[in-house]
Amino acid sequence: MPPTVQIQFADRLVTYETFMTDLTARLARVIKSDAADPEYVSQRTAYSIFGRKNVDRWRRTGKVKPSKRPGKVEYCMADLRLLQRTEQDYLNQ
Repeated sequence: MPPTVQIQFADRLVTYETFMTDLTARLARVIKSDAADPEYVSQRTAYSIFGRKNVDRWRRTGKVKPSKRPGKVEYCMADLRLLQRTEQDYLNQ
């Protein structure tokens, strides 16, 4: 029987199998929740979902770039979701 591989985290030790099972469950949940998202959303929709200050800050810092069409500003929903899930340090800009 091969040795059990374990991963040491700051607060506990888990087996590789447990880690991968938890990771795949989280990924499946994220993929399922994002499946219904449109590819692009209007600026108004982005503001209502993520908050105007967040979207404007991400845009100002270059983390997200809008797509501009005549009379319309749109954002890539996948980029906005990624920023939403990323822990950000707003003091070190």
